[in-house]
Amino acid sequence: MGSIPSSSTKKNAKGFPEAIRAVYPQAEIQRCLVHQVRNSLAQMAWKDRKEVASSLRSIYTAPTEEAGLMALAEFEETWGRKYPHVVLSWKRHWPELATFFNYPEAVRRLIYTTNPIESLNSRVRKTVKGKSVFPTEIALFKALYLAVAEAEKRWTMRTRNWQEIMAQLSIFFQERLKNYLC
Repeated sequence: MGSIPSSSTKKNAKGFPEAIRAVYPQAEIQRCLVHQVRNSLAQMAWKDRKEVASSLRSIYTAPTEEAGLMALAEFEETWGRKYPHVVLSWKRHWPELATFFNYPEAVRRLIYTTNPIESLNSRVRKTVKGKSVFPTEIALFKALYLAVAEAEKRWTMRTRNWQEIMAQLSIFFQERLKNYLC
């Protein structure tokens, strides 16, 4: 809808936000917090991970962006000397990590991770990877359609509070959604 999750730094998708903005100029980019935390924890000593994870949690669970920035400053004060590269990563990516602070809690839970999108992308890649050539463009579209249809069968979990989320999104993106909502 409005926020398009961006893949993590580990996937090395440099230029991805710019590409999204080129096609969707009004898009708000939300970098995957799950991957940011995972990448941060992967760069530190095992004995520090539990404590660091708790410190990082205070950043992304803060009620406001200002509170998140204060938690990041506290994190830097506590862990900055030992793990300056982790602090630098959070600061460098902050504009794309903090997008979800613009939204209420229910929407935040929906957009903080890119895992569902990555699962679908994986299914699509798996479908086309084995084929070096499709006889026609229509054949490619049919294969992609079938891949998405197959993936859709696994989408059994309902999104918690969907009515509330949709109501909030329709307020935030009233102009963009007016042609799609009754």
